[in-house]
Amino acid sequence: MKTSSPDTSFAKLLQEFFLERLIAQRNASPQTVAAYRDSFRLFLQFAQRHVGKTPERLVLTDVDAPLVLAFLNHLEHERHNTIRSRNVRFAAIRSFLHFAAFQDPTALPVIQRVLAIPMKRFDKPLLGFLSRSEMQAILDAPPDDRWCGQRDRLMFATLYNTGARVSELTGLRVADVVLDGSVAVHLHGKGRKDRSVPLWRTTTAQLRRWLPRIDSRPDRPLFPSASGTRLTRPAVTARLRLAVQRAATRCPSLTKRRVSPHCIRHSTAMHMLQAGVDITVIALWLGHENPATTHMYVEADLAMKERALQAVQPPHIKQTRYRPTDRLLEFLQRL
Repeated sequence: MKTSSPDTSFAKLLQEFFLERLIAQRNASPQTVAAYRDSFRLFLQFAQRHVGKTPERLVLTDVDAPLVLAFLNHLEHERHNTIRSRNVRFAAIRSFLHFAAFQDPTALPVIQRVLAIPMKRFDKPLLGFLSRSEMQAILDAPPDDRWCGQRDRLMFATLYNTGARVSELTGLRVADVVLDGSVAVHLHGKGRKDRSVPLWRTTTAQLRRWLPRIDSRPDRPLFPSASGTRLTRPAVTARLRLAVQRAATRCPSLTKRRVSPHCIRHSTAMHMLQAGVDITVIALWLGHENPATTHMYVEADLAMKERALQAVQPPHIKQTRYRPTDRLLEFLQRL
């Protein structure tokens, strides 16, 4: 165990954390490394303004509880991040400080005060998903007489068919599509977990027509931008937003809906559940590490709950009216 000075360079420790702990020891995925990188970019920019030091001049003891709490408040109130996003940024800082505690035990008092800050709790919203008619309207919305429209139609159809995360969709390469024999796509999921998902005949037919229109070398993106590069997450979200706007003219229920690529993933799972597909199969389809995660779709399916309720005979409850027995209770009743 190292016994460094409390003035240990923060920059040196942070570099060791990324190169040794995340990449060399944990073999973290590129997505994880990128998420931690973005969190520390935001934190270091904030620290520079708050502490008055450039990032390379920071020392470990500068990263104290007041600074971290101020940063978390900044994320929520100035950057308008959700509590979930705030917790993700904080998790990156906590992970680094756990590493730093072993590298520099003399900084433990400062580190422990930061680690004592709890993750913030938040209300979990109801799961949002689309009806089949809403989903069909979105799939039909992109114009099929334009290259971008043809790409978007296939991209959203693949997203709905596979239930892929948007990062899995944008990471698809031409080599990930198998059109001979058992037709499928190979998705590269979170935590280096890959899975194969079969395709509908309609999706397969669209893919066969699409491949001759792009650079079909194995390592090229399946859904490229107009310049031939890989689409970004914001680009997919923007294209979906445009499709929803067009679809809303024929499907008015979409007008007030907030539709994201992840909403389509939820819709895939819900439609499979409503069709009677076993929940363990849905978990495999979506790439859930823990099948318990998939139970949220059962919780969100109100129709399934209503059918369960109708199968149970309701109890007979005698209706009585509450009458206060005291003037104070009567006063409280009127509030």
